[in-house]
Parts: sequence; structure tokens; C-alpha cells
Amino acid sequence: MLYFRLFSAFFQIGLFSFGGGYAAVPLIQRQIVENYHWMEMNQFADLITIAEMTPGPILINSATFVGQQLAGLPGALISTLGSIFPSFLIVLFLSFLYLKYRNLKTMQGILAGLRPAIVALIASAGLSLLTLALFDASPFQVQIENFHGIEAVIFVVSLFLLRRRKTGPIKIILGSGIVGTVAYLFLS
Repeated sequence: MLYFRLFSAFFQIGLFSFGGGYAAVPLIQRQIVENYHWMEMNQFADLITIAEMTPGPILINSATFVGQQLAGLPGALISTLGSIFPSFLIVLFLSFLYLKYRNLKTMQGILAGLRPAIVALIASAGLSLLTLALFDASPFQVQIENFHGIEAVIFVVSLFLLRRRKTGPIKIILGSGIVGTVAYLFLS
């Protein structure tokens, strides 16, 4: 029964996660934390961090990690297949439609209409991760007394380096990890 739930949960995420990995984060959260209660919110934050740091798409890395945690290697394989299978079917179907109807204005209108929804999903994922990092809460449960100053400073400095100094994201991720580790070793 657990294998079916794993496949079903990640199949649903894979089916509805348009716009890439960051757009899938709220869907992963809903299934893993809220619907099935396989993880707590702080474990979910660790999951997303690990999924971002390891090579490959966030959804596939998350599926593999959750499946491994819950049911070992078979769970990892089933979860990963569940996350990949919808994309395979959708791309197969859409490529057929696109090749057949690519010159229609309706097709161009559909693609243009999806862009704002994808931006909103990515913004939602970013807001969830930011409030989780800074307040240990979801966006609607923020309490000022739970504010994490170290994370806020790391975020602001990282944003400055990324936007103004054009520092590469890999350097920022590694630097943030080192600074955070050192800060918590000496300040906690």
C-alpha cells in the first residue's frame, strides 16, 4: 500500500508541476507534509536543500529521497518513476499536438497564457522557502519572535552578491553553507 501511495503522490506532483522544479516545491510540500504527513516542515526544508544541492531536478531528487526514507531502494525507484511518468506521457502527447498544430494562433495563445501561472508558482515556492528559513514557519504562520537573524544576513548578502557583483550561484551556495555552519558553531 505504501508503494502505491508513493507512486500516486509523486505521479500527482509530476502531473501538475508545470514550470520546473521550483514550481513543484509547493506541490511537493502539500503531498509530503500536509496530505501524507511523511515529514515535518523542518524535515521538508532539509529535503529541498538536499534536492537543490544534488545534481538533477528537484522533483526527482525529492522523490528519490522520500522513497528511500520511507521504503528503501524499492520506494526510491517507485517514487522516482511516479515523478517521471507523467512528464513522459505529457511530452509525448504535446509533441504530437505541437507538430500537428504548431502554426495555429490558438496554440501560441495557450503557451503565452501559461507563463503568468508558472511565475506565480515559482514566487510561491520562493516565499515559502524564505519564510521557512527566516521564521521556521509557512508564509501565513510567521511570528516575529521566531526571526532568525543569521539566515537573514546570509540571505541579504547572498542576494547582493548575486545581483550586484554577479557572483555565481555555486559560489554563493557553498559560501552560505560555510558561513552558516561557522556562525552556528560559534553563535549557538
